[in-house]
Amino acid sequence: MSIDPSYYLALAGLMFAIGVVGTLTRRNAIVIFMFIELMLNAVNLIFVTFARMWGNVDGQVLVFFVLVVAAAEAVVGLAIILVIARRRETSNVDDISMLKW
Repeated sequence: MSIDPSYYLALAGLMFAIGVVGTLTRRNAIVIFMFIELMLNAVNLIFVTFARMWGNVDGQVLVFFVLVVAAAEAVVGLAIILVIARRRETSNVDDISMLKW
């Protein structure tokens, strides 16, 4: 029993669309960051789906590198957001203008 790859692609498209809408409509930097991570996971699901469809592991290897880069990006991004939130006492992106101190 195998699930049709179109279901995985539809789920990935839905995840990516939710991430885009959330990124464009939210104002909290941490929530925006979470939606960006959701979009990265949608792309990873597409890579794994195509790798399984074509019978090779290239997509899965690429997912591994995307996850490593996403983890590093999460650490650096959250550190920057935390420093800004402590100094400005807000994580609202409208209140932060061009990182001026």
